Amino acid sequence: MVIGGGAAGFFCAINAAESDPELRVVMVEKHNKLLSKVRISGGGRCNVTHACFSISEMIKNYPRGGNFLKKAFHRFFTNDTIQWFEKRGVVLKTEADGRMFPVTNSSSTIIDCLMKELNRCGIEIFMNKEVKHINFNQDKFEIEFADSSLSSADYVCVACGGYSKPTQFAWLQPFGHAIEPPVPSLFTFNIPGDPIKELMGISVEDVSIRIIGTNHMQRGPVLITHWGLSGPAVLKLSAFAAIDLFKLGYSFTITVNWVPGYNEQTARDKLIGIRTNIGSLKVVSKNSFFLPQRLWKYLIAQSGIHEEMRWADLPAKSQNKLVKNLTAQEFSVKGKTTFKEEFVTAGGIDLAEIDATSMESKIVPGLFFAGEIMNADGITGGFNFQHAWTSGWIAGKNIAERSRENNIPLQGSAE
Repeated sequence: MVIGGGAAGFFCAINAAESDPELRVVMVEKHNKLLSKVRISGGGRCNVTHACFSISEMIKNYPRGGNFLKKAFHRFFTNDTIQWFEKRGVVLKTEADGRMFPVTNSSSTIIDCLMKELNRCGIEIFMNKEVKHINFNQDKFEIEFADSSLSSADYVCVACGGYSKPTQFAWLQPFGHAIEPPVPSLFTFNIPGDPIKELMGISVEDVSIRIIGTNHMQRGPVLITHWGLSGPAVLKLSAFAAIDLFKLGYSFTITVNWVPGYNEQTARDKLIGIRTNIGSLKVVSKNSFFLPQRLWKYLIAQSGIHEEMRWADLPAKSQNKLVKNLTAQEFSVKGKTTFKEEFVTAGGIDLAEIDATSMESKIVPGLFFAGEIMNADGITGGFNFQHAWTSGWIAGKNIAERSRENNIPLQGSAE
């Protein structure tokens, strides 16, 4: 029995059934929809994976679970994902930032492929089936559902996705697994009251952001929104700092270097050179840092510089303020905003209690895990789906292997 109708659950079910046709595979999903995240991922295009073919580089994109996934990726990695889908008629393309999508630019292509494989393998699906309790007795799992129906299985794979509250793990606690409390990951920074929000829609390709009082810093594209700062650099920073920011109550201070090719001294030297060479020009008209003009005007205003002021007349105090705002502008962050399609949690089943080469519990034989229910999560860009494909494939293959060794089909039922 596979618990969860998402990417990891589908991959586990399909690969288990395909590896052992005698294995009866049943999938149960608590909601009335399958593959919900697949459908909305990448703005409806499905960011299947990331074009990274080095395991050592790949694991750098997982704030939690990197060492665990390093072992798992040796069994099923990016190229395996690409080949798996291509073998079934789905061709992927790589975009400039490394994200990989189906050439159709539609998540329906991935969903149709997975549904076709599920049906081809004869996998049974039961919707609106929420698991309430599982007991493990005499090498068999006894499952009780919210509608009071009962079922049994020789093997169980938990692939129900991440939970946002510790209480949601209650039905898994009887197995004795340690659970890292979940906290949100991949969110944007709210900056209430700052005029930066008036620049909503402006993106800057290369920005460095640091969280004061921590060692967390990221560099990359930033998007200014009507609530604060977003974009790849912010989302990645939120992921790696997820636990620390939770402890801070999402109230903290960041410094932003809008020109990370410069530090305070080199930026000051550049401004001095500008004053010397083109002192007669207005400060607002000469943007030698190649920032978006509206952002440049905002930084000038924040530095107390009038739009009519010439470079030659720029007071040293205002120049120093402009240097500070260019290379280390401070913002007070109060709260976060989470994109529904990118919602990911940090936390879950302790990885020390799961075998990375089989996805089987080290505590309960026959119990497997796949996907975000484990304490492993990646940044945005296809990394979480690769974790889902990898863990689902490994769990499915190992369940099939165990079944063949025992020479018994899974006798689960879901009446």
